[in-house]
Amino acid sequence: MTTRIRRWIETDTGHRVPNHKSKCCHLHGHRYRWEAEIEGDVVDVEGVSDEGMVMDFSDVSAILREHVHDVVDHAFVVYEEDADVRSALETMGPAHRTVVVDFIPTAENLAKWAFEQVEPYIKTSYGNRLRLVAMHVRETPKSWASWTP
Repeated sequence: MTTRIRRWIETDTGHRVPNHKSKCCHLHGHRYRWEAEIEGDVVDVEGVSDEGMVMDFSDVSAILREHVHDVVDHAFVVYEEDADVRSALETMGPAHRTVVVDFIPTAENLAKWAFEQVEPYIKTSYGNRLRLVAMHVRETPKSWASWTP
């Protein structure tokens, strides 16, 4: 039998949805919540640090921090074909944190992107068959997107 755990981090990140029919076509930002859902067997090896756990929550946090938070926190995520915004951001100089992506940065696409950033680092230890089940992204308190392979 497997067990699932979840751990999350938050970032302050800007974006825009270039062709959106409403206000999301404007430059704006969100307090994003990035939540990893991991499945595996509880470690039953006596005396190891992870005994009784699927994965240590602090290890999950470290992965999320390095591969999501440190990439997009206080940055602006922009679609590579959004020439107007890319041009405007370039005028702010190299100190401005801009993350150029090959997709429109909707919550749905960001969930998939985050999954791809995190998944390679979810490693099985002690034979407990770990796997990243999903990444959930909260864009607003009422709006979530999830990506599951």
